[in-house]
Amino acid sequence: MNPDIFAGFHIFPAVFYRIVVTIQNKTGGISMKHIVLTGGGTAGHVTPNIALIPRLKELGYEISYIGSYDGIEKKLIEEMNIPYYGISSGKLRRYFDLKNFTDPFRVLKGFGEAKKLLKQLKPDVVFSKGGFVTVPVVIAAGRRKIPTIIHESDMTPGLANKICIPSATKVCCNFPETIPHLPEGKAVLSGSPIRAELLHGSKEAAYTYTGLNSEKPVILVVGGSSGSKVINDTVRSILPELLKNYQVIHLCGKGNLDASLNNTAGYVQYEYANKELADMFAVAELVISRAGANSICELLALRKPNILVPLSKNASRGDQILNANSFEKQGFSYVIEEEALSDQTLTDAIHTVWEKRKDYIHAMESSDQMDAVTTITDLIEKLRKH
Repeated sequence: MNPDIFAGFHIFPAVFYRIVVTIQNKTGGISMKHIVLTGGGTAGHVTPNIALIPRLKELGYEISYIGSYDGIEKKLIEEMNIPYYGISSGKLRRYFDLKNFTDPFRVLKGFGEAKKLLKQLKPDVVFSKGGFVTVPVVIAAGRRKIPTIIHESDMTPGLANKICIPSATKVCCNFPETIPHLPEGKAVLSGSPIRAELLHGSKEAAYTYTGLNSEKPVILVVGGSSGSKVINDTVRSILPELLKNYQVIHLCGKGNLDASLNNTAGYVQYEYANKELADMFAVAELVISRAGANSICELLALRKPNILVPLSKNASRGDQILNANSFEKQGFSYVIEEEALSDQTLTDAIHTVWEKRKDYIHAMESSDQMDAVTTITDLIEKLRKH
């Protein structure tokens, strides 16, 4: 056989694979289900999709991904050997910017590209995690009558998801308070999918990595990917008192290490953690964290008693405050607003949460949002069959 016949396979592997699957279906071979995932712009719009992939593969899905040409999602998805398709995308803003005159044309171009890709790929279902690159994909899927699920992480839908909701079949969300903001019959309280590896950390590995021990409980401090100066400063200020009863793992963000605290017994600091994070969560008995939607859903799934310090409304649109208040109302978290954070309020909060930790764990164990991956993949299966 002439090997040149296969010369084009490297260009469109998913398309050739789809043709083979179609032939197999028509000749009585295997039946392959196909899903398109989309989401991008920030890691928070990608990692929940990544969390779904192992279960989707178990269920027999062929997976394709549509994202922007060069966003963070491209690198993350291609590392997993998932077929990736880039489309044009533009940001839709509520405020004046010169790019407001050009970005709508990028969105229109992306819509044309998404429509062409969906016709080519013929997915059974589309799942969108949000971000502006998803707008043309979801609208194109709606036009082609493809069942589409979108996921909203925050309490109130962001602009991209607001635009997408009319084209969506179902809208998954993290908070009960979000449901009244969504069309009747579309809302599903799912929680946010988290990576399975976070559930399987090792305490022993954490002790080895950090040099800590099992003699005192461990507090994990997570200030977000870039760190939080106010959280970092307050935690370090109360360290002498804190270390009498606890040990501390401090993820302080890039450029925020304090060399004067190196070799402090019971305290370790890192700019960030990658694969070690699961082990750090496993060993932690209390977590101090910002209140990003994905982060707090991880705390819920891991059943970790926690203190949330949401990002100030002065530095955001206030989503973290709403997220934190919802978790506090449900009995999952203790909340300190950033403006109220001080040595005394943090010390009091740690004492209170530690004393009531069993109550917090019980509330989290009773939540319907514990297994978002199963809830969402069951919904995907249901829509596919319809």
